[in-house]
Amino acid sequence: MIYTVTFNPSLDYIVRVKDLKLGQVNRVYYENILPGGKGINVSIVLKNLGHDNTALGFTAGFTGREIAASMEKYGVTCDFIEVAEGMSRINVKVKSNEESEINGLGPQIADADIEALYAKLDALKEGDYLVIAGSVPSTLPGDMYERIMGRLDGRGINIAVDAERDLLTRVLPYHPFVIKPNNHELGDIFGVTLKTKDEVVPYAKKLQEQGARNVLISMAGEGAVFVSEDGEVVKSEAPKGTVVNSVGAGDSMVAGFVAGAIETGDYAQAFRMGLCTGSASAFSPDLATRPEVEALLATL
Repeated sequence: MIYTVTFNPSLDYIVRVKDLKLGQVNRVYYENILPGGKGINVSIVLKNLGHDNTALGFTAGFTGREIAASMEKYGVTCDFIEVAEGMSRINVKVKSNEESEINGLGPQIADADIEALYAKLDALKEGDYLVIAGSVPSTLPGDMYERIMGRLDGRGINIAVDAERDLLTRVLPYHPFVIKPNNHELGDIFGVTLKTKDEVVPYAKKLQEQGARNVLISMAGEGAVFVSEDGEVVKSEAPKGTVVNSVGAGDSMVAGFVAGAIETGDYAQAFRMGLCTGSASAFSPDLATRPEVEALLATL
């Protein structure tokens, strides 16, 4: 079974304005409301690829109920902890001549809510997959990633981690199944600038020396690099297409890799599926679907 964790899911209110003017009334010509959060995106794409999964995390209030209802429309099973105080956040994403975001706070998560999440994670079995992605809200301990991975350590659960800087590096001793920094995040970790696929490889291997099993590096239009736990290095150009919306592309890449690993057991093939899934989301106003991914796979 596959599980995802999103600590602070949201409703994303996406609007387009021809020419945004601060201090004035602006009228939108396009709007949409979608469930948001990195783990949420992974769950939706996994389901689009044909893989049942369960979304875990914290929700609250009417917005939390709408997040769950929206996820169920995608066919994703939700097992969220309903928090008593506050409400799940609304993130406003304004697309105009520039892109701006206003992100909400999220609910007040109590110790009992954290224990409820631990109880759900304790039910995972050997061979299950768990994706932990995104930031940790201020109402949670900053070491939540480490707490979860330490709790599950040694149980044979394949954990994928998609997080930035310290959130990522601090979990490496627990040997995550796969991690997915982009080249900029990888450079930030080591204080260098990484522009080419060849430059990325030695730093990906450094993360393996620190404990990561498989390292997947996304590089937007430059393609991606994969370094497997058996030392194989795979590099690929990005599939050709027009970027429509980059939001969720990295999350889609994680979903595609996990799906590919489950389907084929071949990590190099899983890497290609991840790359094409991320690109399919970038080339579409919505998240990637199976036909879109297979069409891009045929071009590699």
